[in-house]
Amino acid sequence: MAYLEITLQVDPINRGAAAEVYQKYRQPFLDTVPGALSKELLVRDEDVQVLHGFRSVADAKAYLTSELFTRDVVGGLSSLLKADPDVRVYDTV
Repeated sequence: MAYLEITLQVDPINRGAAAEVYQKYRQPFLDTVPGALSKELLVRDEDVQVLHGFRSVADAKAYLTSELFTRDVVGGLSSLLKADPDVRVYDTV
């Protein structure tokens, strides 16, 4: 199993809009992305994180180049971000 963690710097006033983007694409992610197992939204005072579960690191990396991610998710979030997202892929042992 692998995890893709994307940390987003979003002003508190824009977090509702960011959550809407998450909700809009959560089910399409789970239904159509190869190897997708889970997707969770984590909110802290300092940032917002989206934690994705995949069968493999290769599946996680492939998602980062998919249209769903590059066009839909990034397009929906781009005006809400204060900085570039911090993207990390983790492999489980």
